[in-house]
Amino acid sequence: MKKSIFKTLAIPAALLVSSMTFAADTIKVGVLHSLSGTMAISETTLKDTMLMLIEEQNKKGGLLGKKLEPVVVDPASNWPLFAEKARELIEQDKVAAVFGCWTSVSRKSVLPVFEELNNILFYPVQYEGEESSKNVFYTGAAPNQQAIPAVDYLMNDVGVKRWVLAGTDYVYPRTTNKILEAYLKAKGVKDADIMINYTPFGHSDWQSIVSDIKKFGGAGKKTAVVSTINGDANVPFYKELGNQGLSAEDIPVIAFSVGEEELSGIDTGPLVGHLAAWNYFMSVDSKQNKKFIKDWQKFIGSKDRVSNDPMEAHYIGFNMWVKAVEKAGTTDPEAVQKAIIGVEVPNLTGGTAKMLANHHITKPVLIGEIQDNGQFDVVWETDGLVPGDAWSDHLPGSKDIVADWTDKLGCGNYNSKTKKCSGQNY
Repeated sequence: MKKSIFKTLAIPAALLVSSMTFAADTIKVGVLHSLSGTMAISETTLKDTMLMLIEEQNKKGGLLGKKLEPVVVDPASNWPLFAEKARELIEQDKVAAVFGCWTSVSRKSVLPVFEELNNILFYPVQYEGEESSKNVFYTGAAPNQQAIPAVDYLMNDVGVKRWVLAGTDYVYPRTTNKILEAYLKAKGVKDADIMINYTPFGHSDWQSIVSDIKKFGGAGKKTAVVSTINGDANVPFYKELGNQGLSAEDIPVIAFSVGEEELSGIDTGPLVGHLAAWNYFMSVDSKQNKKFIKDWQKFIGSKDRVSNDPMEAHYIGFNMWVKAVEKAGTTDPEAVQKAIIGVEVPNLTGGTAKMLANHHITKPVLIGEIQDNGQFDVVWETDGLVPGDAWSDHLPGSKDIVADWTDKLGCGNYNSKTKKCSGQNY
């Protein structure tokens, strides 16, 4: 009877050992994207993108002789919860790296966690700059890779004289608009020709705001809206533009957070002719892009599913991480942080992305016009790649700041005048 009991108890123990052995033989990768709440419209696809990239890498044999194991969590568009989930991924799940966040407030929420626990985050969305952390790799656009070129295009090619800076009320729109306001004034634009407006996440009643925009644009000068409106608030915003008869010919909107995913499944009629500034569009004709779209639609099981800019940023960031791990011979975050600088991988527009010393990457800048099928027709692009600038040249407190995470400086906030490093350093 004792033998029988011990034999029975031995079975779960064997299973436990087997499970532990399996866990030790995998490299865990954290996926930190909102799958519910106001940002789910944008972030759920990024979770699926990461699952596809991990599956493809495993088909190639994994990494360092081990399979990659995704660990997916849902911070539910709740900014403090992002920090809790990030800590959970690092401390409990022991992930080697995390790919995630969308809004800057979510990134700011998790930043202290990654710096405290010395793990690494790949952040795939355009942001306001004014930051360079040892523990973050910014694969989305900095302002000089999206916002500034967009304004230059509107000013030089469209002849815009009056500017509406409309954004969701959080750090990314406010800081980006602060940079744009300084840039516009340096170009000779008067205060009276700049209108700034902020709305909460998920804002739905746009009637009075669009009415104000219409009135502002009726002063006889070409007017445009530079939109940093985020998440599902974009749907009623564009709908109200149509309701009040504001076409792209009257007052064009150039958006920094509206891509193919946000346009899929909605009536794009009111949006036709409006613009978006990104570093990638699904419509780009390149060999790499065609393969990516084919693989994506096969993975997701639908030929109707679209690709977008933050997906490309994850594609670039993930491939950079894989290459850096192979170069370092380990997933240790400290070793990867050093190995990844200078790493180059293909982007999806037919060029190459390079990780710079400031933890930003090189990117082309594209302006796309919304079509009635929810795609973008590229109407303008930079001649070549633009290096991401962590600190804006257009803000007095930032233009002297340099970020360099090589052994040369080992600092993300180095003042070239005072020769001092503020904050984090090696």
